[in-house]
Amino acid sequence: MPIRTLIVDDEPLARSNIRALLDRDPQIEVVGQSEGGVDALEDIQRLKPDLVFLDVEMPECDGFDVLEMLGSAAQPIIIFVTAYDKYALAAFDVGALDYVLKPFDDVRFGLALTRAKGRIHAAASSPHAPRNIAIKSNGAISFISVDRIDWIEAADYYSRLHVAGKTHLLRRSMADLERDLQGLDFCRIHRSTIVNLARVREMTPDDNGDYQVHLDDGSTHRLSRTFRRDFQSRMSERTTLGTEN
Repeated sequence: MPIRTLIVDDEPLARSNIRALLDRDPQIEVVGQSEGGVDALEDIQRLKPDLVFLDVEMPECDGFDVLEMLGSAAQPIIIFVTAYDKYALAAFDVGALDYVLKPFDDVRFGLALTRAKGRIHAAASSPHAPRNIAIKSNGAISFISVDRIDWIEAADYYSRLHVAGKTHLLRRSMADLERDLQGLDFCRIHRSTIVNLARVREMTPDDNGDYQVHLDDGSTHRLSRTFRRDFQSRMSERTTLGTEN
């Protein structure tokens, strides 16, 4: 099956250059080109691409706005292509696979495309989300059911799993874990926090107009405005609303 690919950039020349490079690869099918963020959101929802080459700075709606409105559960593989290096950390925080700076050469673009194809092919061969995570410690390997995880926090280049009052350090990035846990009851609520939705007990406002998420293990976590819409949508899907007398 060809890899359905969407190009998003407000500059016609940039779209044309990316299209020319993609047309060389027989595994790629360019299903559309979006001229801005608003168009991109509609095109992603309508065309359901496997891969998106996404600009950052665009009129009305930038690349990060697109991903926020889309929600992590519905995201294709994202490669940012931009002239600005200042957004790189933020791009990886929201789960981008790669960050290609303009102007780029064929080699750099090809490297990003190869990574994307590898990720997509791996997902196709293993379509089901993992049910266990392997933790290596002192030569032993422990297997933790993902259903037992309360929450996950970023720890530099590692991730720390919080499970029934214990913590486990995992040599995986938050972005990698977020992708692997898609389809399960996990949601990113902050650049450094992923929570198990089944463990959410309460959401309360704070003095700054933000929200705090309280889990069954007694921990409290700030809900970032970047991830608020996706979190609320995911919670509403699994919740029956009512009022207390």
